[in-house]
Amino acid sequence: MDFEFDIRYSDPLKDGPTLKKWLSDSKDLKWYPVKTFDEVKSMSSNWIGFSKYKASLTATHKNQAVGIGTLFLMPYKKVSHHAMFYLIVGKSYRRKGVGSSLVKNLKNLAKTHFKLESIHCEVFEGCPLIPILEKENFEVFAEQEGFSKDKDEYLARKLMESFL
Repeated sequence: MDFEFDIRYSDPLKDGPTLKKWLSDSKDLKWYPVKTFDEVKSMSSNWIGFSKYKASLTATHKNQAVGIGTLFLMPYKKVSHHAMFYLIVGKSYRRKGVGSSLVKNLKNLAKTHFKLESIHCEVFEGCPLIPILEKENFEVFAEQEGFSKDKDEYLARKLMESFL
């Protein structure tokens, strides 16, 4: 049986605490540019804050959030033709198509609602999102070796982009 889920606009009151909880997991935190609890709190608040523009999507299963993806819209006209996005899927809902669906839906939202020309994503080497992005025609346009450091581990940062 296939895993069934819906996608809706994110609700900061319903989805904000879940996002903060997911980002607080030390194993998942490896894939994001934040490290401390205060940084997680700030990032999750900023991330879910884009829901007020309907730029954040939440995948749900049985009315429970299973994944969240958000376009970080640019506030300046000169660069408002593109946006960065972040995405996270709850641990027990991975490898069920949620991440792929969120990426496809974010691309559609970016193109049809916000009239963006491209979206891009910042990922660290080894991130499980990379194969999904490659499948969805994202290409690396910049890479920085040793960008992220956690204890004694350095990871390269890749910036991947898809033209819409």
